[in-house]
Amino acid sequence: MTEIRDGYRAAGVNIAAGNETVDRIRPHVERTRRKEVVGGFGGFGGGFALDVSRYREPVLVSGTDGVGTKLKVAFALGKHDTVGIDAVAMCVNDILAMGAEPLYFLDYFATGTLVPAVAEQVVKGIADGCEQAGAALIGGETAEMPSMYAAGEYDIAGFAVGVVERSRMVDGTRVRDGDVLVGLPSSGAHSNGFSLIRRLVADAGIGYGDRIAELDRTVGEALLAPTRIYVRTVRALLERFDIHGMAHITGGGLLDNIPRVIPDGLGCTIDTASWPLPPVLSWLRKLADSDQQTLYRTFNMGVGFVLIVAAAVANDVLTALASMGEPAYVIGAVQTGHDGVTLTGSAPA
Repeated sequence: MTEIRDGYRAAGVNIAAGNETVDRIRPHVERTRRKEVVGGFGGFGGGFALDVSRYREPVLVSGTDGVGTKLKVAFALGKHDTVGIDAVAMCVNDILAMGAEPLYFLDYFATGTLVPAVAEQVVKGIADGCEQAGAALIGGETAEMPSMYAAGEYDIAGFAVGVVERSRMVDGTRVRDGDVLVGLPSSGAHSNGFSLIRRLVADAGIGYGDRIAELDRTVGEALLAPTRIYVRTVRALLERFDIHGMAHITGGGLLDNIPRVIPDGLGCTIDTASWPLPPVLSWLRKLADSDQQTLYRTFNMGVGFVLIVAAAVANDVLTALASMGEPAYVIGAVQTGHDGVTLTGSAPA
């Protein structure tokens, strides 16, 4: 057995490092625990006892996603404690857009050579994201795969499951002509467009450690700002208002994500001057020097989540958001006569 174990390590897989990683991540997993979680840490699967008494027709909603090449920025800076938040956010915001309450989350962490301290920082971020979303981290996989990844690199992905009463699902079918679009601000680039972002930064001869006056921090700090998790804010609104549609603004930006929840025969007009651009996106816009369509299809451009509501309740929704300390903006309206998104106005610098 010793010979086999030593041979496995010589091949690049360190079982001891795996065991150390498990010990390091255990407290982070435990702090996300919900009362519905069944069983302890380290089983072959994660158990979750859904309280069916809360629902007449519960519908489970699932979503999966990763962080993408934003990880390259984390590698370059040796900063690994926030990308886990991105992994959670990309999944839970998606299922939230259907009205679902996130219940639990599973993660996948793969690397060429397992460094327990790095893995712990990644999982710490995942646990932070789960706490923000109110979801339990009930399982995951840590894979050490020699030669699959460059030295010091890894990949992470996640899988979230939520629940919603069938009659309260938000699927866009109730969106009507004249409805109003309310935008919730993003924290920056979130986790999309980073293949372009990294090229723009490199072509400009800028380092991630460079401090940019316009950003009031380093480039790396601005780019690694984690994706916002909108769960608590939006779920509070769902308890009070009839929300006709919701969109998580990820890859494809405002132009491709909003039409996903608007019925055929309807489109929308968005006034790009109706909300402020985050400094990092204003800075990237100048670096990119691209046409408006490309920018609004690549980046969220300052709006990370969109609510579609009847015009009659729009001001009440804004007031409720303000009472929660959440800035929000009426960014446009639904209209008949055309499909897709029409951009008007001139985005602020």
